[in-house]
Amino acid sequence: MSEQTSCAVTVMGRQYRVSCDEDEKKDLIESARYLDEKMRILQSEIGMVGLDRLAVIAALNITHEMLQSRGATEHLSNEVKDRLTALGRKIESSLGRGDELDL
Repeated sequence: MSEQTSCAVTVMGRQYRVSCDEDEKKDLIESARYLDEKMRILQSEIGMVGLDRLAVIAALNITHEMLQSRGATEHLSNEVKDRLTALGRKIESSLGRGDELDL
């Protein structure tokens, strides 16, 4: 386990100190930059709203992106599993008959 450290991140011009593992510091900073970018884009699209409302809308948008990405990943994973299963069957069938494999 990595040692805990304190990291300063800035979102919408406000600085926040966050505790994290030393090996997660780079990802935390990148996450804060991503959130800041999303919040600034939203602010330019919808205008001036409270920071908390802006943060909730950004969180919902980011969560939506994550869920879409997860769904795409699961679909690809299932597709790979199906192809590997089919390939395994083809190999077993060919070995059982003593045929040369045509992959």
